[in-house]
Amino acid sequence: MRKSIALVLSAISIAIIVAASGGTAAGAGGNGPMRDGGHGFWFVRACGAPGLAVGACGAQVVTNSAGKPMVTNPSPPPSAYGPAQFHAAYNVPTTAPSAQTIAIVDAYDDPNIEADLATFSSNFGLPQCTTANGCFKKVNQVGGTSYPAADAGWSLEISLDVEIAHAMCQNCKILLVEASTSSLANLGAAENEAVALGANEISNSWSATEFSSESSFESYFNHPGVAITASSGDNGYGTQYPAASRYVTAVGGTTLNLNPDGTWKSETAWSGSGSGCSRYITKPSWQTDTGCLRRSEADVSADADPNTGAAVYDSVAYQGSSGWFQVGGTSLSSPLIASIYALGGNASSLNAGSAPYANLSSLHDVTSGSNGSCGGSYLCTAKAGYDGPTGLGTPNGLGAFGGTGGGSPPPPPQPDYSVGVSPSSSTVTVGANAVFNVTVSATNGFSSEVDFSQTGLPNGAFSPTFVNGAGSSTLTVSTSGVAPGSYPFTVTGTSGTTTRTASGTLVVQAQAPPPQGDFSISVSPTSRTILPTSTSTYTVTITPTNGFGGSVTLSASGLATGLSGSFSTNPTSSTSTFTLVAKNAGGGRFGSRATITITGTSGALSHSATISIFVL
Repeated sequence: MRKSIALVLSAISIAIIVAASGGTAAGAGGNGPMRDGGHGFWFVRACGAPGLAVGACGAQVVTNSAGKPMVTNPSPPPSAYGPAQFHAAYNVPTTAPSAQTIAIVDAYDDPNIEADLATFSSNFGLPQCTTANGCFKKVNQVGGTSYPAADAGWSLEISLDVEIAHAMCQNCKILLVEASTSSLANLGAAENEAVALGANEISNSWSATEFSSESSFESYFNHPGVAITASSGDNGYGTQYPAASRYVTAVGGTTLNLNPDGTWKSETAWSGSGSGCSRYITKPSWQTDTGCLRRSEADVSADADPNTGAAVYDSVAYQGSSGWFQVGGTSLSSPLIASIYALGGNASSLNAGSAPYANLSSLHDVTSGSNGSCGGSYLCTAKAGYDGPTGLGTPNGLGAFGGTGGGSPPPPPQPDYSVGVSPSSSTVTVGANAVFNVTVSATNGFSSEVDFSQTGLPNGAFSPTFVNGAGSSTLTVSTSGVAPGSYPFTVTGTSGTTTRTASGTLVVQAQAPPPQGDFSISVSPTSRTILPTSTSTYTVTITPTNGFGGSVTLSASGLATGLSGSFSTNPTSSTSTFTLVAKNAGGGRFGSRATITITGTSGALSHSATISIFVL
């Protein structure tokens, strides 16, 4: 049962520590403590704000108005929810029907997590989950035991994730994979390691702002047979990654209200829950909302409001405090949903985040609340049916997550296909052919005919014009008579009423002008030793290039005192003899030097060669 903040403050002792240690005090939507609608608890973000290709944990910690954590010892805050409340509210059992491993992917190290999990389990009467009994395992992002640096904010996040996962599925193994840093590259490596170590479900309680190249990170989350959840964010209306990935269940947040007996009473959209329309990720086939052409967030939701947050034990000092915290954020809702997938015990047969869309009867539909302003759109305002902040709703049994109870298990994945174009861009000169490889990739046993067509190109022929199931075709484009320019195009594969597309670009360049005629000039020999009074000759050669057919006028410069010269043929188109006459060259001084430049000129063209003279 919820109590007002006044009752909580009168019932517990709150230590306000001025010295801060680790974690950045940033609210759900700003840089200081926040309070929903100006009432209820104050709370701050345990980690810094998300960035481009950099994840931030979303744990929202209940504090006083100055941003200092409200920590209780030796018992949890009476206002915080524990395992019994979450099981009753979401109508789920405490154990899975088969062996399951829930992976928690976070950044940095929590050096005390196993001991803190033991304290949490003892307080709530849960089975112990330790390394010794094979229930708990902690590794770094490559599966080793050389852990990254500790971080107080991320340690609180890790405590929340690990403890909630064990609280919800009490016979599941817990695998904690710690990334070296919060970069998406390192978090993605940890994601892959979790799969390699046998995770059935993975919870990601962190997010980054969307960025134009995020699709290059999609491979980290494309793990068929593994149920992956991702927090939708805690900044209100606005999309985050990897919740925008096509391969995860994007988890939004609610305010969970309970009846006096602890059962579910109602839920509203939490104001901090992230939602929206992705700018870069294509829409998965199971999403049918029409107000967003790409991936919509979220898919489902669960409790995230810090005012109805979870009890979390953390002995790593955060903002100078350790002990029992009350923590919310979509960092709470993500492990809740990942653990409910584990309780369903059927992740290996699920298709990314599609299962809840086929089992709406197993969800509480959340129809009130908002997370921001988007013109009254369902993308930021809860309503009947699908909406952005809460998705399809919150769990009411296991039926929407691969189990039984509150609905039927999801049907098997439907056959599907995708279309690709390689290369994605090609540049040719007018008159040449451009060639693209068009591929069809089949999933879930797809074997039907796929017919090809294209738009945007001046012409194009497919060979073959269709494939059955997986296969490839060559798209040849003739550019004869085509105007130079850029031609973005779309290839469409059609199978019955289903279409899949891929995009590419053809760049047609104008033909280069023919090379202009030119010539080069050389002199032989290039150097000579002469007497002060002497005559010497040199051969000047004109070599035409690129069809040059003109004549070249020769001249000499640099003729020092006592030197004169003349050409046998001038102008010339081939060779000419240059005769150098020395009359008391260098003033008769031994060892004088001169450099003579022979220049050939034809219209605007001019080239030179030199002769070095040494006078004995």
